Amino acid sequence: MQTHLSPEFQGTAEGAEAEAILRKCVHCGFCTATCPTYQVLGDELDGPRGRIYLMKLVLEGEEPTRKTQLHLDRCLTCRNCESTCPSGVDYGRLVDIGRGIVERKVPRKPSDRALRWSLKEGLTSALFDPAMKVGQAVRGMLPERLREKVPARQDAGRWPTATHPRKVLMLAGCVQPAMMPNINSATARVLDAAGIQSIIAKEAGCCGAVKFHLNDQEGGRAHMRANIDAWWPYVERGEVEAIVMNASGCGVTVRDYGHFLQHDAQYAEKARRIGELTRDLSEIVSGLVPQLRDKVRPRDGVFAYHPPCTLQHGQKLRGGVEQTMSALGFQVRVSVNESHLCCGSAGTYSVLHPDIAHTLRDRKLEHLKVLEPQAILSANIGCIQHLQGGTGTPVRHWVEVLDEALA
Repeated sequence: MQTHLSPEFQGTAEGAEAEAILRKCVHCGFCTATCPTYQVLGDELDGPRGRIYLMKLVLEGEEPTRKTQLHLDRCLTCRNCESTCPSGVDYGRLVDIGRGIVERKVPRKPSDRALRWSLKEGLTSALFDPAMKVGQAVRGMLPERLREKVPARQDAGRWPTATHPRKVLMLAGCVQPAMMPNINSATARVLDAAGIQSIIAKEAGCCGAVKFHLNDQEGGRAHMRANIDAWWPYVERGEVEAIVMNASGCGVTVRDYGHFLQHDAQYAEKARRIGELTRDLSEIVSGLVPQLRDKVRPRDGVFAYHPPCTLQHGQKLRGGVEQTMSALGFQVRVSVNESHLCCGSAGTYSVLHPDIAHTLRDRKLEHLKVLEPQAILSANIGCIQHLQGGTGTPVRHWVEVLDEALA
């Protein structure tokens, strides 16, 4: 696709990157068939091809409107379109550029600005943990739409104290320790059982995705730099073999630190190295099956697995969780219908666009219900909590089930 950048974007880094991405696009429309928002709304401008057209117009000098902004806002950034695209269009990177430009040009309503500010500052704040505890204490009295965002109180269990020659860094995350602390401790226990020690650098926090995808891109990069500073001493000394992510939403972001900070002379090389060291938990555990096989006593019954978009489309990791759990004796099944589609969580999307998010969630749960599972498993806290809000079937992180099966 040919584009002619307006003088405003000629010679800029974002203009050059956007132009290179657009050049790959042949406007074939294959992506439309796998776009969740197009399937729900049926509007060409709420699919990747339509959004690419809108962003092209903006880059060529047409002034964006609130309608332009709304169509870009409705994108889940699930990146399913990238898995479908025959031309390798980096749609996720293009929509980051387009949203950033439109955000600068189109003022939002005060109520919209307030909500977005509360999400990007509140979710990444030290006050989130005490606020979540208050919410859990009064959970039964909350309205349904709010109650489904507040999980029941969870005991984290013990953190292993043994030291091992093999060590990995692990990101605690911004919301996971407050909402579902057992995910992190279960991860540490499983790795400990295989002879790997998990280290959490206390100075590390949000991966940067929350602010970045709410168009506070510099705020997101500030979180990225802070994490690099927290991890770099361990990396520089060669003390860790990997940086392990048990939340795929964080994983897809940290893996891309090198891209996000490529123009930062102080951090570019460190960010590239951090991205290279980042591994999803499933990648680590898949190599530990021989050490774990004799220690695991799997439960009977079927577990349904929902692969998050950030894992299968963002990180291009498919089948790892199912294969690893199956190798350890679990019956893990993926829906034969629409397993590639987003569940509607998508970070803060389910708060900002609840109707679309709930439609996608209910559609996903209907497909998973066919498997008659004893529990639904996933690999990202956002997906887990969003799905749990629509079903009485337990929804859990797969590593929690593996942890419970350790003899």
